[in-house]
Amino acid sequence: MSWLQLHLDTSSEASAPLEQALLDSGAVSVTLSDSADVPILEPGVGETPLWQKLTLTALFPADIDTDLVLLQLSADSGQSLPPWRWEILEDQAWERLWMDHYHPIRCGQRLWICPSWCQPPEPDAINLMLDPGLAFGTGSHATTFLCLQWLDSLDLEGKTLIDYGCGSGILAIAATLLGARKVIAIDNDPQALLATADNAQRNGIDKDKLCICGPDEQTPEASDYLVANILAAPLIQLAEHIMKSVKAGGQLCLSGIVDGQVTEVREAYVGHFAFMPPVNQDDWVRLVASKQ
Repeated sequence: MSWLQLHLDTSSEASAPLEQALLDSGAVSVTLSDSADVPILEPGVGETPLWQKLTLTALFPADIDTDLVLLQLSADSGQSLPPWRWEILEDQAWERLWMDHYHPIRCGQRLWICPSWCQPPEPDAINLMLDPGLAFGTGSHATTFLCLQWLDSLDLEGKTLIDYGCGSGILAIAATLLGARKVIAIDNDPQALLATADNAQRNGIDKDKLCICGPDEQTPEASDYLVANILAAPLIQLAEHIMKSVKAGGQLCLSGIVDGQVTEVREAYVGHFAFMPPVNQDDWVRLVASKQ
């Protein structure tokens, strides 16, 4: 079976009446996407911000009367239609198509991130089983991958680690599988905490080794290592708290930073940490530093 897609280029202010009009005219679904390459990197908890310029994509059965749909849209939305275009969409095995985008990822010498539907390429390696979910972090993005490589390079046996802004829990779980004695996974998003707990259970992580909590529940003791894969602004705002959470002689790994933000982030930690040269991938940067 084929489908028809109607694409409408509009603004965030005009999108709501158009979205409702599309549903009222028989659309099976309506998708909103960025049309100006302006990413929303990390909205606040409970926030659903929209791009200023966006594309509404509505899915219709192939036998829909396209002229009638356009007339009804214009009447129901109470506005002239923005630029639009129809597209034929061939039916596919949608329930499996998205899986083709996720494959096992090797992160250093020992660690692999594997979707549950894939056989680990190296069964005797350290294999973290993780499926894409509601919280950020699958290992495919440069920021997460850079942190995983750093973790893989460490000797974590008997050490403690804090994952600040844990998302899916991928870094916290990796650290536990790599031998850390105790890991604390922290996030201000309840959905992230649920995702971390679920992924930890899937990987057989002992609850005594992984503590999952919100920022207000964090225990006061400092750790041997801390990884924070968030964004430059919160890394700067939380600098004092993050610095206190690392033992003297311990190491800090900061990610979620683009090239132009390196100096500003480093300056927030000056006098307390000695930074190693930054590591770049796809315009994203990892900063690692030792506490003096």
